[in-house]
Amino acid sequence: MLPIEPSPDSPPSSDQSSTDAVSSDTSDFPEGHVLIVQDDRGRHRFVLDGELYSIGREHDCDIRLFSQFVSRHHATLMRVEGEDGHDAYRIVDGNLKGKLSSNGLLINGQKHQSYELQNEEEIVFGPNVKAIYYRVRRDQGEG
Repeated sequence: MLPIEPSPDSPPSSDQSSTDAVSSDTSDFPEGHVLIVQDDRGRHRFVLDGELYSIGREHDCDIRLFSQFVSRHHATLMRVEGEDGHDAYRIVDGNLKGKLSSNGLLINGQKHQSYELQNEEEIVFGPNVKAIYYRVRRDQGEG
């Protein structure tokens, strides 16, 4: 698995200082799964298309977060089959060996150790470090 990089066609914008400023307009997002991350280095967009992603401040994490409040291996994202039968992502606190992060995960303001993400849900990793998950589908119809 190759490390995921921010999408080059959407550099971090200097006029947006937090994910609170992120609009729900996803018209410029690719179809699929997108994670918008806000940390000490700004705002970054990650297109999710792999099975598994490590999230944290360690250099070997697939999605690196830059903050002293983030654990080296803070969380893991796993692609799963969602309740509606489509691909979804589950976020798990810590690494796959069972070591939990120091600060845990808040999803929509509530603490979780494992959670299947839905469109536009907010993940807080620590003070001033958050992400918004988007599940972008152009054709909302079934079949």
